[in-house]
This record gives sequence, C-alpha cells and structure tokens, in this order.
Amino acid sequence: MKLSGAQILIESLKREGVKYIFGYPGGQVLNIFDVLYDEKDIQLILTRHEQGAAHAADGYARASGKPGVCLVTSGPGATNTVTGIATAYMDSIPMVVLTGQVPNMLIGNDAFQEADIVGITRPCTKYNFLVKDVSDLARTIKEAFYIASTGRPGPVLVDLPKDITVAKADFKYPEKVELRSYHPTFKGNLWQIKQAADAISKSRKPVVIAGGGVISSGAAAELKEFAEAAKLPVTMTMMGLGGFPGDHKLSLGMLGMHGTYFANMAVHESDLLIAIGMRFDDRVTGRVEDFAPGAKIIHIDIDPTSIRKNVRVDVPIVGDVKDVLKVLNKTMHDEGEHASPHRKVWLDRIEDWKAEHPMDYEQGDVIKPQFVVEKIYEITKGDAIITTEVGQNQMWAAQFFKYRKPRTWISSGGLGTMGYGFPAAIGAQFAFPNKLVFDIAGDGSIQMNIQELSTAVLHNLPVKVAILNNCFLGMVRQWQELFFQKRYSSTCLTGTPDFVKVAEAYGAVGLRAQKPSDVEGVIREAIKVKRPTFMDFVCDQMEKVYPMVPAGAAINEMLFRPPDCLTGEKLICKTVKQELKCKCVRAKRGM
Repeated sequence: MKLSGAQILIESLKREGVKYIFGYPGGQVLNIFDVLYDEKDIQLILTRHEQGAAHAADGYARASGKPGVCLVTSGPGATNTVTGIATAYMDSIPMVVLTGQVPNMLIGNDAFQEADIVGITRPCTKYNFLVKDVSDLARTIKEAFYIASTGRPGPVLVDLPKDITVAKADFKYPEKVELRSYHPTFKGNLWQIKQAADAISKSRKPVVIAGGGVISSGAAAELKEFAEAAKLPVTMTMMGLGGFPGDHKLSLGMLGMHGTYFANMAVHESDLLIAIGMRFDDRVTGRVEDFAPGAKIIHIDIDPTSIRKNVRVDVPIVGDVKDVLKVLNKTMHDEGEHASPHRKVWLDRIEDWKAEHPMDYEQGDVIKPQFVVEKIYEITKGDAIITTEVGQNQMWAAQFFKYRKPRTWISSGGLGTMGYGFPAAIGAQFAFPNKLVFDIAGDGSIQMNIQELSTAVLHNLPVKVAILNNCFLGMVRQWQELFFQKRYSSTCLTGTPDFVKVAEAYGAVGLRAQKPSDVEGVIREAIKVKRPTFMDFVCDQMEKVYPMVPAGAAINEMLFRPPDCLTGEKLICKTVKQELKCKCVRAKRGM
C-alpha cells in the first residue's frame, strides 16, 4: 500500500528510534502534523518558538547521545531555527532539522512564507537536502541520520516541499547507507599511534587536553585509563567538561580564557600536549604564537580539517577518539611505555600551582554567584545535568561545579548563544525524565527564550532554573569595566522583571534568595518541588570572572582580582544618562 510523504517521514523517523520531535506547526507542514495527531510512538513537543525547538533538540542530543529532531514550517519558521542550527554545528552536535517548504513548482517565485533555507543554512549544517521526489524521501531520512551521527557529528537539514508530503509512494526503508563521497576515518594510523606512544614515554612535562570529541565518541573510560596508567594531568576545554572526572587528582579543570591558573600554566610550560577531540579554538590558545612554546603536539581527532588548522602539530592522528585511545592504551601497555621517572616532579609542580592560585572567592554579606554554583554542587553531590546560558553564569558553572560524568554539562561553546540553556534543559529533561536538571542562567539570557517556561509547565517538567541576577549583562559589563574605561553602554538591565512573578504567571514555582543564608534553603526547596522552578538569586552586581586571559594575550598572562581601587566611584549608565538609582543596582561600585 502506498503511503503519503508525511506518513513515509514519520515511519522513517520511527525506524531511526525517534521518540520526541520538538516543533511548531505551520501551513507547509500541516500534513505531517496531521499524521502525528494519531501517532503513538513519537511525541511532538510543542515549543513556544522555533529557536526553542532547535535548542531543545540540541539539549536532548547532548544529554542522550542520540540525534535530536525538530520540525518547523517554511519561511520564518525555518529561519527561526538558524541560531539553533549554528549552535549545534559549532559544537558538533548530531541533529536532524525538518523544515517545511512551499511546493516544488513555487520554489523561486517568492511564494508566501518561502525562504531558501537550504542556501541560508549551507554554511552552518554538516549537510542539507531539498527533497524533490517523494520516492527519495525514505532514503534521504536514512542518509540524514547517518551523516548527522557519524564522523564529526553535526546538524543535517531536510527541506520538505508541501507537495512531497502530500504525494504517495511505496515505503521501503534502506537497511544501510552508502555515500560515495562520505567515508569518515575511524581507525587511527598504527605507525602514528606508535610515534605518539614513544613521545609520551619520553616526555617529562606532558599534559592531556580533552575536548568534546571525547564525549561524542564515548571515550571517557578509555581516557581515564590512559591518564591513570601514564600519570598524565588532564585539562579540558569547555566542551570537554565531564569527559574526565572533575574531582580526579589528575584533573586540572578547564583551560583557556577563564580556565584555572594551574591548567594554563601547565599547558604553557609543558613539553608535550596530547590533544584529544578538540580543535584549538581561540578561547583555548590565547595568542597562538605563544601557545605552549616548548611543547610537541599530538593531535587526535576524527575530523582531518581540524588538525593543523590553528596550531602546528607534530603527530597527527585522524580517527575516532575511542578507537584510537584503545589502540594507544594497548600499545603503551604492551611496550611498557608508561610514566617517565620524571613525571612525579612535574605533578608536584602542578600541585604547587594549585596551592598558589586555587579557584576561590570571598563570600560576604551579598550573595556571590560562585557560592550559588558551589551550593548546587554540594546539595546535588554533583549528580545533576547542568545546562547554562552564556556569559558569566556559564563560566562560573564551568569553574565551580565538578563534572564527574560525560553528558552532564550542556552549554553553547563555539557560538556562545544566549537563550540556549533553558530550552536545552527541557530537551535534556525529556531525555532523562528522572534526573535532576539545572539551568544556571543570567538575568539577561534567561529572558531570550523565557517563553519556553510554558512548554515546561505544560509537560510538568521539573527543570530548575538558577538565575544569577545582577541586573547586568555581566560579562559585557566586565569587559567594559576592564577595557573600556568603565563606560557601561547598554549593559544595565534596568526594567528586569520580577522573576518570581513571571514564574507564577506561567504556572511554575518562583523562589528568591536575597542574602547568603537564603541560598541553601531555596535550592533544597526547588529540588523538593516536582515542578518547573525559577530561583532568583540576587547576586553581587560587580562580581567578575577570574582568572581571565585578555584578548590578544598568551594563556599564562592572566588577570586576577584587582585591588579595591574601584570602590566608591559613581556608576553611570549611558542608556539612561544618569547615576543609577534603581532598586536593583547600587550607585556605588564595590568589589
């Protein structure tokens, strides 16, 4: 019996094991939504904005390891997903985006709600398709999922003209995919792996840099075995957090612009870097010409275009991280190439750096945002999925929560998308309905997709949102303070709403902490309530993220907490051209 294109699509998604689609309806996808009306095996999660749907699919993918799926209509529905697609693309997240399109015969005629979404997303998708024949639809869906989830993962877009969803064809789903021009390399070159093992055994000051590729390949266990056997200190990129236990003695935490002092110093003084599943982006390297000046570099990555793109590499290994580490571990074990006798001296030096500049802060009468993050970690015992928005909240969540397992840290890395964390938390909660999910947010970024609170309430998702409320775009204000003569142009969020009332208006729970002694009680109450909850933490408005590597500096050139020379100056907001006197912002500057 022939099926319509809409039916073929849904049957194909079922063959791929899809349980949830995050989406929003519209004219060009009505046939698909009509099929979903009676569907029992796939649930359509109606978000309140297409960007929210894309981020929720992304969060689902990061938490579960399976491709996330979103479905939207043509024109503005499709273009509203672009930020979410670009976010997934920059962070190598598998996602399949299904967009409606005007009928084939109208494409190019500026029809109502027509947009060339294939052309628009070509720079930010791993691949995209425009389906022109219903007989090709099942094969296209199979190829989309295969491309999205193999090699270096990424988003794939499938554009579906309305006539394709209406037309009928025989349904036959392919058992396998054969693409002539797409053959990812999974097995690392054995000779290069032997060269890596030799270099590791001879090094005196090695450092492992673990990136998101460790997590996407499922290589956390292999990395732990590798580090422990050779006594290798491990630092992580922001995307790599959770790939190595954050509370492990060999863990250096995150490196880079807001990385730990000891991670940055270890990388700078190392004689060998073992880079695993990372791409040496600018937030990691700082000034490239001074990055790890005395180190040889081993680079393991499944994407050959990432190797030697930003830094020189001495031993390149193209392959799946999990597979390469298995072979590397066996090679080092068989040949007895483990820790150099000089390794203890190096590890002792790192311990000295840890003692010299630990990650700390001073908690006084006003709530410090770092204190909130530490309390969440303490109360949950680290057993939670943490999503974040972007800015200071993101960096404090990266610095003061120790991620012991992969897929428990979900944040926008490469694109730095404000408004990402809350819908991503919704996606993660669908992936793991019985796990505790926190979104650590800023008062600016939470407002960018705050409408998704309706989605959380509708499905009674117990997502917890910790808003570090300082009435500023905090990270931008920090840069203005340090590098723009304290000229606070458009960073004061005068008019920030009462988040407790906002939560209650949506039917969620709203809680507030105004002093440090309130923090623990608010967190415990939020966890106890099995409903979506906003926690409004009234935080120190002038707190900054340290350490900090200024733009253009080397990663060993870090800024720390400055002296109290700023205290007592008037705080002027250029937006309103007057001294700030609103109830949420103090007129005096303080550290």
